[in-house]
Amino acid sequence: MTAYRRDRTPGATWFFTLNLADRSQSLLTDSIDLLRASFRQTMNRHPWQIDAIVVLPDHLHALCTLPPGDVDFALRWRLIKTEFSRALPCTEHRSPSRQSKGERGIWQRRYWEHRIRDEKDFGQHVDYIHHNPRKHGYVQCVADWPWSSFHRYVQAGLLPEEWAGEDEPLLQAGE
Repeated sequence: MTAYRRDRTPGATWFFTLNLADRSQSLLTDSIDLLRASFRQTMNRHPWQIDAIVVLPDHLHALCTLPPGDVDFALRWRLIKTEFSRALPCTEHRSPSRQSKGERGIWQRRYWEHRIRDEKDFGQHVDYIHHNPRKHGYVQCVADWPWSSFHRYVQAGLLPEEWAGEDEPLLQAGE
């Protein structure tokens, strides 16, 4: 098994990108209730704070903060991906490698992670997350995408509802 070199800063905030194995699928939005249930079940056992998130048809971006002293984001993503995959019928193509390991073919095996270094970095990643549906052409206005923490930010008065209605220079991350 490969030993990945990962930052192990306890209680840190992280930006993540997770992709479906077949990027032409729309399983994440088609099965949003199953994905939400997978998050809830995992967070009940292994809490962490989701600071910002967006779910697109074939990938998701999340900004998450681990509890003080905790470094195990990999466990949380493994559980979320496993719970989601188990809830779906087994109809996807599975490579011989995945078959031999008893793996499903729903998710890409790896994911992108980036430790947030400061407030500016945090803000840039929140903006990137919320702008992502518009970047990919799913909506003209960020507020029109239903599966985004953007709405939570608007309700809290942190962002105006018309935010990102114009092209804005944004961070390029995790795609």
